[in-house]
Amino acid sequence: MSTKEKISEELLLEEETVKQNEIVLFNDDVNTFDHVIETLIAVCDHTPEQAEQCSLIVHYNGKCTVKTGEYNDLAPQCSGLLNAGLSAEIV
Repeated sequence: MSTKEKISEELLLEEETVKQNEIVLFNDDVNTFDHVIETLIAVCDHTPEQAEQCSLIVHYNGKCTVKTGEYNDLAPQCSGLLNAGLSAEIV
């Protein structure tokens, strides 16, 4: 095994051990598309296009992963979504 292959294998192993969590946004009958889009832009740093796509996925599929990362990074963002009246959880 060459040095390059060994380093690549070690990096892949390292990536697999990092636990990634997700913020899942759920559909509701209360919030408007505009409110969801504006909240995703403000809280999750989405682009307007990304926020609009997520809102459509939530509407038609019932839920959508809107952010991935480490739990400590996601917790304040999930709280921001909840404070804005959206239904979300970290999984």
